[in-house]
Amino acid sequence: MTTMLPVDECQGGITAPQGFLAAGMYCGIRKAKKDIAMIVSEVPATIAGVFTLNKTQAAPIFVDKAQLKKSPFCSAIVVNSGNANACTGERGLNDAWEMVKATAAALNLPEEQVMISSTGVIGQYMPMDKITPAIKQLSAQLHRAGNKDTAEAIMTTDTYPKEVAVKFTLGKSVVTIGGVAKGSGMIAPNMATMLAFITTDIAIGQPLLTKALHIANGKSFNRITVDGDMSTNDMALVLANGKANNAPFSENSEEFQLFVAALEYVMIKLAKMIARDGEGATKLIEIFVKGSKSEEEAAQAAKAIANSNLVKTAIHGTDANWGRILAAVGYSGIDFNPDHVEIAFNELPILKKNYEIVLNEEKAKHTLQQENILITIDLHQGNQSARVWTCDLTKEYVHINASYRS
Repeated sequence: MTTMLPVDECQGGITAPQGFLAAGMYCGIRKAKKDIAMIVSEVPATIAGVFTLNKTQAAPIFVDKAQLKKSPFCSAIVVNSGNANACTGERGLNDAWEMVKATAAALNLPEEQVMISSTGVIGQYMPMDKITPAIKQLSAQLHRAGNKDTAEAIMTTDTYPKEVAVKFTLGKSVVTIGGVAKGSGMIAPNMATMLAFITTDIAIGQPLLTKALHIANGKSFNRITVDGDMSTNDMALVLANGKANNAPFSENSEEFQLFVAALEYVMIKLAKMIARDGEGATKLIEIFVKGSKSEEEAAQAAKAIANSNLVKTAIHGTDANWGRILAAVGYSGIDFNPDHVEIAFNELPILKKNYEIVLNEEKAKHTLQQENILITIDLHQGNQSARVWTCDLTKEYVHINASYRS
């Protein structure tokens, strides 16, 4: 659906849509790197959000869920890196609410129209003596070109900033969607382990925006994994401020379907950037399971393969070990006949039905040396399919995570 969309990618990231400003700066949470950012809509924007399913949740998750219950609108998001404000008890929750109050005061906004987000080390208290004045400074630095500073300021172990923007025509209006994300390690499905903030100038009510986000999230951020670890701070927020002045539309309309597809396009682009930037990764791996009885079963099998350390290390070592892939499908919990499975790497046949091995070791090794690997598994059980993205598992991943807090 996303590859044939009538969308045009454009510059500007999070501030590409009309009426959005941003800023990012260094305030001292991290060591000499930008570590706090602000995204603002010039008019109150409809908001929708999805959050981590981890039972251990950071203070900003509690705050934002409470904010969503108070108001369907949001005008500002403040994000910091370097400190997750997770497992910090009552003090952490008070600090999170203080970030809300400081932002509302700096921008002269109702407190219920402020959302916050944090990422970084778990179990450390927030340095509010640095964050509170930084929020005031950010409010004076907001501009249309602030997207790049924002993308940098929300990074932790990311090796590059992740942003994308697209334009498309909706009726008589031109609509823009912009997005920014961070994520590199602790990446697993069920919201994934990442932060994503998406802006759009489309006019849409909260129920429809929420439905669109859940649909797109199911095909994007919930289809990536780096290491199978789910974090405490995951969230994706979408703001829609209506500046495009498009005509109203319903859930069953072509306009809604087009918006969902465009949103999905943006979120898949960001999701693939996260998977490609997995800590220590050298390859982006796309798992495509087809011929399943349902999309859910295809996704279940694909996630099992993507989470297999044995598969991921084999790909890193350019070893076409198809047995590990078939084994992962076997323990995924889906009902299938292994005799019917076919496997290919980048369209190079590896295994045919009834365990006919057609593997050409030399060609397979050359294929697996590429940076983008497509593993196709045909179950020959039905006509449904799903895609999941992951990366190879390297020695560098161990090195990074053995010293994350230092």
